[in-house]
Amino acid sequence: MSGTYLVTGGAGYVGSVVAAHLLEAGHRVTVLDDLSTGFREGVPEGAEFVEGRIQDADRWLDRSYDAVLHFAASSQVGESVVHPEKYWHNNVGGTLALLDAMRAAHVRTLVFSSTAAVYGEPAQVPIREDSPTAPTNPYGAAKLAVDHMIAGECAAHGLAAVSLRYFNVAGAHRGGRGVLGERHDPESHLIPLVLQVALGERGSVSVYGDDYPTPDGTCVRDYIHVADLAEAHLLALDAARPGEHLVCNLGNGSGFSVREVIRTVREVTGHPVPETPAPRRAGDPAVLVAAADRARELLGWRPSRTELRDIVADAWAFARGRVLDPAGDTAGHTARDTADGGSAG
Repeated sequence: MSGTYLVTGGAGYVGSVVAAHLLEAGHRVTVLDDLSTGFREGVPEGAEFVEGRIQDADRWLDRSYDAVLHFAASSQVGESVVHPEKYWHNNVGGTLALLDAMRAAHVRTLVFSSTAAVYGEPAQVPIREDSPTAPTNPYGAAKLAVDHMIAGECAAHGLAAVSLRYFNVAGAHRGGRGVLGERHDPESHLIPLVLQVALGERGSVSVYGDDYPTPDGTCVRDYIHVADLAEAHLLALDAARPGEHLVCNLGNGSGFSVREVIRTVREVTGHPVPETPAPRRAGDPAVLVAAADRARELLGWRPSRTELRDIVADAWAFARGRVLDPAGDTAGHTARDTADGGSAG
């Protein structure tokens, strides 16, 4: 049965891919995005586009919508440390305005793009949903504040909500609506940075620390394919229950090291990727891996694109297309999570 959905931040990386999956499933989609970090050409064909801010969602939100999928957020960890006020205004204040608009319009289902950054430095891995939440930066703190706000909305006003806490999202969506992938300005994520080296856009990739207690000495991170992530959002719509706030981690449950990523990019692209050794970065845990059992059990989610080579190959297809056809069908970025560990400087 088809539904009508508002996707905030749907001109960005994850939001655009989720919007494409909704459309391919036969749903009607409106994308709301202010294009501050997203790209107009990233809005998938078939979606209605509204250029605007979530703070003004009451202008467009009405009873015709069955649910909201909320991706709009400021999302640079480093920026959040320098300008925390931006993250409280945009991520917390903006979401409060969105919740007010949903309540007034009687739209009672929400899927929220949360992040593994809410956990901070993990006491143990894999990280479970009941692990302590102790974010180490304003970005993670603002996302955690929104999770608390949503929980209160569910308890007091009967909202049906699911928060999905991502680990490291990568890859690209290759479907009938074009290739939708990852690009940021500035770039901070490992896989697109290494691909930039393969494309000749930068000279080398910096490896921040090679003496961690991991098999090859470099940081290990849990990478999830963006298409698997999108499928979890559609399942979350079905799993949402009035008055309940469900929180689920999304990850593969296994990790890949920085050097594994670099080696895989060399294999997929056929290009050399020079490495530059660099000191450890403060606050980089050796291993960040998700326990995603709850998503499997309660959402029925089964990620199918778990091989690093497949993730990198799809990201490479998008990166090459962006360079060969800069005006082509590409998407930006709206929501990001934990630092990759080992990205280029």
